[in-house]
Amino acid sequence: MKQLSDSVATLSGVGPKRVETLKTLRIETINDLLTHYPFRYDDIQEKKLEEISDQEKVVLKGIAISDAVVNYYGFKKSRLVFRMMVDQAVITVTFFNQPFLKNKIHSSEEVAIFGKWDAKRKSLTGLKIMATQQQEEEFAPIYSVNKHIKQQTLVQLIKQGFEGYGELVEENLPDYLLEKYKLMPKKQAVKAMHFPESIEENRLARRRLAFEEFFLFQLKMIQLKEEETAKEHGNPILYNVEELKKFIKTLPFELTNAQKRVANEICADMRSPYHMHRLLQGDVGSGKTMVAALALFAAYSASYQGALMVPTEILAEQHMESLSELFENTPVKVALLTGSTKTKVRRQILAELVSGEIDILVGTHALIQEEVQFSNLGVVITDEQHRFGVNQRKILREKGNHPDVLFMTATPIPRTLAITAYGEMDVSIIDELPAGRKPIETRWALPKQLDSILETMRGLLNQGQQAYVICPLIEESEMLDVKNATEIYEHLSAFFAPTYNVDLLHGKMKADEKDTIMQRFKENETQVLVSTTVIEVGVNVPNATMMVIIDADRFGLAQLHQLRGRVGRGEKASYCVLIANPKSEQGKERMKIMTETTDGFVLSQKDLEMRGPGDFFGAKQSGLPEFKVGDMVADFIMLETAREEAINLWKRPEWIHDKNFEALAKSIDSATYQLNHLD
Repeated sequence: MKQLSDSVATLSGVGPKRVETLKTLRIETINDLLTHYPFRYDDIQEKKLEEISDQEKVVLKGIAISDAVVNYYGFKKSRLVFRMMVDQAVITVTFFNQPFLKNKIHSSEEVAIFGKWDAKRKSLTGLKIMATQQQEEEFAPIYSVNKHIKQQTLVQLIKQGFEGYGELVEENLPDYLLEKYKLMPKKQAVKAMHFPESIEENRLARRRLAFEEFFLFQLKMIQLKEEETAKEHGNPILYNVEELKKFIKTLPFELTNAQKRVANEICADMRSPYHMHRLLQGDVGSGKTMVAALALFAAYSASYQGALMVPTEILAEQHMESLSELFENTPVKVALLTGSTKTKVRRQILAELVSGEIDILVGTHALIQEEVQFSNLGVVITDEQHRFGVNQRKILREKGNHPDVLFMTATPIPRTLAITAYGEMDVSIIDELPAGRKPIETRWALPKQLDSILETMRGLLNQGQQAYVICPLIEESEMLDVKNATEIYEHLSAFFAPTYNVDLLHGKMKADEKDTIMQRFKENETQVLVSTTVIEVGVNVPNATMMVIIDADRFGLAQLHQLRGRVGRGEKASYCVLIANPKSEQGKERMKIMTETTDGFVLSQKDLEMRGPGDFFGAKQSGLPEFKVGDMVADFIMLETAREEAINLWKRPEWIHDKNFEALAKSIDSATYQLNHLD
């Protein structure tokens, strides 16, 4: 009996070798094949010569006035050329590496060619020979392929797959939604993605399938959230309210309203019998560490231990320093565990952790090693959580009996998108900076102004302050005209010698080497630090008041904002200079936006609009879902609608009587979005 889960090996022409090739495209089953949708379509309408723009892809129809001639060159390379009369003009048509087309072109016969027009040369680079009467192929799908499989082969396999299995495509959306939003039936939509009869039919197919993806995703999120926060998983942490208030009064500063609000949300979660699964977002310098400290102290007051896992040793040491200062006048005992912890100290920490003497353990991925055992772990906080793999976070959580979980990130994500994308978590946002934080003055300069900017830097160094200089690459790249960190380091060393010391920090260095360099900078033994983006997260040197970012147009707005946040951490005025000469309008716009606002949430919205979620969050790093059809930014209203409908459906027990219920339930269970933030 045929099923959509059948292997593609059931298709004719698909042997063991092709099975492996298709696997590289994530195509293993017939269902994978039918849902390997085109990433774009070529609108191949026939046009007249005077209507065509240079480099436009078009269909030109005319009479071949010469036979095709094939010339071979290089290794297996060929050029097929013939002349063609179009609208009383003679043009040259060239096909590369398709010598077999020679037999399809005959002098004095009509021919239709789809290709790219070169207005200057009056020539067409052919991509495909069209049937002169065939109208239905005027909207051609283009698929993601690789060097092992051709477009034509994939199209033939999809045709074969649809002919043999198309009838098995089940409707998986409830009837009332199909009717309410006038959605195309699933079977018709899948077919129209591959073989559209018109542009409009294809648009409606895409609309239906994008909604389905979003709707299934939101249902999956609701399901996961219910599992995550289930009562049977929770441990109510009945912290001592009076002790917590007393601790807050010892702080040398007043909490912002935003800090109070999110601390209350987190503490309410901890007291409840449900399992906490919360994302804490806060702009650079908004005081997330302080909120984490309150959660850790609350756990301590209820005789629970806390763990704080961070991605780098530098950040771990910084958190250790901050927490030690905050808990200085309390009995709370904080310890630090990283890969660099000496064996003797490590042994002592592990023993005190098991005995319960250590209340809070701060560390890197060293926290998840097997020998690390807690006495009574109640809350787990992961900073910059997207930098850890799913399994790493899961292991840490399993060190306790369903501890409450708080994820923190300094990457501002627009609130509505965060709520939608991280739907299985509750989202708290610190949207206010502590009083007294001076906004960082940002300006944009051209590369030729570098030495003038360095003179400004010298003036700050003369006042005892320090500076960062950030470069995008470490080594020369043939592809990019980018100044590398080593070259900049040498230039600055010479520029500031012998008065000031310059150090170089980059990702290829060993951890202990990086730590030594950072320590020198923190202690002001080095006045200028030339670095790649390894200092992007968490480094705290209040004496650093100036940052210069070389080739700033190579970075996205969110990353520039993260980098800029390394200065302005003390009481002195701070500056950020973006050195760039962007060629594109978008590049110029990014520089302009950076000089106009220091609000990370405003910047993140702009960055998202300009670059899309893939580039904004960093491919595969963000934990955001990868949709085949839907676009989280362009289709945002649809995404919100799907979320509302998913919530409504989940509340309605009668939905199980819908005739499409089984197919929908199966679709939710088999949803395979790439969700790195899920455990």
